[in-house]
Amino acid sequence: MIIRVPGSSANLGPGFDAIGMAVGRYAEVATSAEELPGGLRADEHHPASIAHRLAGGSGPLWVRTNLPMGRGLGYSGAVRVGGILAALVTLDDPPAVTEEQRALAVEFGTRLEGHPDNVAASAYGGVVVSAGGMTIRVPLGFDPALVVWIPSFTTSTDSSRARLPDHVPFADAVFNVGRAAALVAALAAGRADALAVATADRLHQPLRFAAAAPSHAALEAALGAGSWAAWLSGSGPTVAALCAPDQVDAVLAALPSDGTGHQLTIDRDGATVS
Repeated sequence: MIIRVPGSSANLGPGFDAIGMAVGRYAEVATSAEELPGGLRADEHHPASIAHRLAGGSGPLWVRTNLPMGRGLGYSGAVRVGGILAALVTLDDPPAVTEEQRALAVEFGTRLEGHPDNVAASAYGGVVVSAGGMTIRVPLGFDPALVVWIPSFTTSTDSSRARLPDHVPFADAVFNVGRAAALVAALAAGRADALAVATADRLHQPLRFAAAAPSHAALEAALGAGSWAAWLSGSGPTVAALCAPDQVDAVLAALPSDGTGHQLTIDRDGATVS
């Protein structure tokens, strides 16, 4: 049995620790005594194995993925969701991930990640909001193209979060509440014209960009080339952008040469079984 889980782009600007988007790069986690071609056997310290054991799983685990580690595309969240579901999904005919199992994957995954936005997107697919133990899918009122810029350097999520303050000014909190609400509304209504304002952030991106100037340059380049919105993906250093499908080539051409640009899809299915 192979659990196929999409990666994620989390936060989406103002939605810190609450809004996530599933992306069309995948981690596959297999429970098998035999080698998974192209995969690696996860030892007991691998995040997939730790998650698998937390959910009651046992036995060998294999992981195969094209998600880069430490780049802000949800590698750890995806393999953890895969490990959890590998323990929960039974071999029904045909095997499938139930809504209850997705909810459990988010619950267990949040314990390990410390926040739900990336694991919820990987479990459910599409764009999701996670808060108060709930995950709600956001309907998309349009079909945007997704472009990411992935640099060669990595970011430690723990180090990145350590830069964030314990307290923020009241005005900044109000700013982000409004933008996060506007972002959900704009996505559901298909209001591409509202996305640039709706993805503005004052809580985490300015501090993270201060330590990753190339990422900020990539965001500015994507917006300058006509993207509707751009944000630091997860804790970075990858930058993600939404644009019209006919703008993809222009956005890719404008991105800085010290990273690689890719057109990805928004995964709509979430975790699946094969």
